[in-house]
Amino acid sequence: MKCTKEYRLGYTEKAKKIVDGLTLEEKVSLMSGIMSLEQMIKDMKESPERHYNYIPYRAGGIEEKGIPPLLFCDGPRGVVCGTGKSTCFPVSMLRGAAFDVELEERIGRAIGKEIRAFGGNYYGGVCINLPYNPGWGRSQETYGEESFHLGQMGSALVRGVQSENVVACIKHYAFNSMEISRFKVNVECDKRTEREVYLPHFKDCIDAGAASVMSAYNLYKGVYCGHSDYLLNKVLKEEWDFDGFVISDFVWGIRDTVEAANGGMDVEMCCTLHFGEKLVKAVKDGLVPEERIDDAALRIVRTLLAFAEADDKEYGESVIGCDEHIALALEAAEKGITLVQNKENVLPFEREKITRIAVLGRLANEEVTGDFGSSHVYPKYIVTALQGISKALPGAEVVFNKGEDIEHAKKLAREADAVVFVVGYDHGDEGEYISEDEIDSYTGAIGGDRKDSLGLHKDEIELIKAVGPENKNSAAVLIGGNMIMMTDWKDYVNAILMAYYPGMEGGTAIAKIIFGDVNPSGKLPFVVPYRETDLPRVNWDTTEQFYEYYHGYAKLEKEGVKPLFPYGFGLSYTTFRLDNAGFSADDEKVTAKCTVTNTGGRDGAEVVQMYIGFKNSKVDRPVKLLRGFKRVELKAGESKEVSISCPLEKLCWYNPETNSWELEKMDYEVYIGTSSDNDDLLQGKITLA
Repeated sequence: MKCTKEYRLGYTEKAKKIVDGLTLEEKVSLMSGIMSLEQMIKDMKESPERHYNYIPYRAGGIEEKGIPPLLFCDGPRGVVCGTGKSTCFPVSMLRGAAFDVELEERIGRAIGKEIRAFGGNYYGGVCINLPYNPGWGRSQETYGEESFHLGQMGSALVRGVQSENVVACIKHYAFNSMEISRFKVNVECDKRTEREVYLPHFKDCIDAGAASVMSAYNLYKGVYCGHSDYLLNKVLKEEWDFDGFVISDFVWGIRDTVEAANGGMDVEMCCTLHFGEKLVKAVKDGLVPEERIDDAALRIVRTLLAFAEADDKEYGESVIGCDEHIALALEAAEKGITLVQNKENVLPFEREKITRIAVLGRLANEEVTGDFGSSHVYPKYIVTALQGISKALPGAEVVFNKGEDIEHAKKLAREADAVVFVVGYDHGDEGEYISEDEIDSYTGAIGGDRKDSLGLHKDEIELIKAVGPENKNSAAVLIGGNMIMMTDWKDYVNAILMAYYPGMEGGTAIAKIIFGDVNPSGKLPFVVPYRETDLPRVNWDTTEQFYEYYHGYAKLEKEGVKPLFPYGFGLSYTTFRLDNAGFSADDEKVTAKCTVTNTGGRDGAEVVQMYIGFKNSKVDRPVKLLRGFKRVELKAGESKEVSISCPLEKLCWYNPETNSWELEKMDYEVYIGTSSDNDDLLQGKITLA
């Protein structure tokens, strides 16, 4: 990656010389999007093809002064620009389930190339918010519930995108994990929760070289994140030494000219509502120091110059949605789809024994790639689950039924050699929330948080419970952006696949796994509890929300609550054995090693995970936390040595009394295995003295 922080800082003097030659009005002009909100709404209402971000959104730029514009493209499941062109990758949650940083970096490179081909230079799609509760409607855009995992995956996407000299923007900074209340909720938490749970993954991506940050809509400790001197100036720019620039979330990302400018906001997107002439006046009135404008302009010019001059490559439209990128989308879906139940090894279904298969559930015949908000990607085609299954069984009868008539569905199941239920969510159930009065009734209400239940729809539960027992060759495919409750129906079906939102080739991947062409290897990037009450409570429509220190698997384990499926869990069509574990530490890192053997008859992949335990801590800490992972491909009968390390700094806790990170000198438990469940882990100990 050429556009590293060091490379960008090499442009400081050149950028400073340019900025010193600008008028106040010119400097301020760099700090806003140039689009008219009214025109954007008019375009979208008059022409469905001219959707949000149909073309890259422009901010700033003074070409006669040698300053390139910011040309924004959204994400994260591909490039939002265009219609019928972009590669639609699986959502980030599925890619998180692949636990494959190398794959995520390749996806980043593909996205970067497509952005360049669309004429953009900025990617607003590295979403690394941590879901406090899996009901957050937009959690499909992030990688899972674990901060360390978010940091690793987000950093990989940053590296990939920026390797194509496209600015990678991490978002939404910070504490953004509620959708319906995103414009009004004030989030509160204690200092340790802030530093140990909600900010580390942002710092990881900054350390990986991310060149831009998008603020969140919500308030933190009574201040809008886009106005927050604490978050933007003190933590991000001063403490973390961030060299890039901050942009606001769109339209409502800032609410006040003076507060936003003094709070550290560098660019108002995607329209000029509070900056522009209002900011010029605020400077002339002495309400905003011109030094603040100079700093923002320097950050913007330095970053955009560095990326613009990093190469002179040109990308034609042929790279957009090309075969190579579509194959990458399929690979991601195959690696992330997670097998969580397989009674009597019912999967994979044997093709030669199937003359008729029943595919039940309305989602089987719908193009479900995720929410219809700002992350909505428009590919040239989408393979549904029904299409994928039909193509995989060219000589069989594929019977599709929505399942609305239970008795008829039971009859279809009895007459079939196998049954596949496709159930879960779509963009109407979860996603970026757009109310009926927002954007002048452009779409009607869609998306939002799962405020009623984290389980399937009642009719889907009834369908599975009534029809599943009619055929032992039964499998449920779950569609959704985060954890789905399974307790009340899992015993009525023999196999369960979590397919998330699997992208444009999702139906192909589902079929290849169901029929054994691909051995599933995804791992749950979240815990699945027996009861919703085991998770943190959230009022989804509120002005105040407190985030506790514990959430997800760490909360259940701390409280001694056994989950239905643990974090990091996923089955395979083969079996693996881990042995010869060894654990060590030096002055820089902790290392866990083991031998992994594929003991079954199929080639497959295992995700080996390292956890660190803190039972000897003098302060309240989780029982254990993920601190490393590695995906390992193994042929049948093959063994490989696996070594996983993490820096000692990742063992530290944040002391709110001293406002500093502290590494305790004590014995730490170290675990290596295949999920967060102790039964799936080999345990050792290291001593830091």
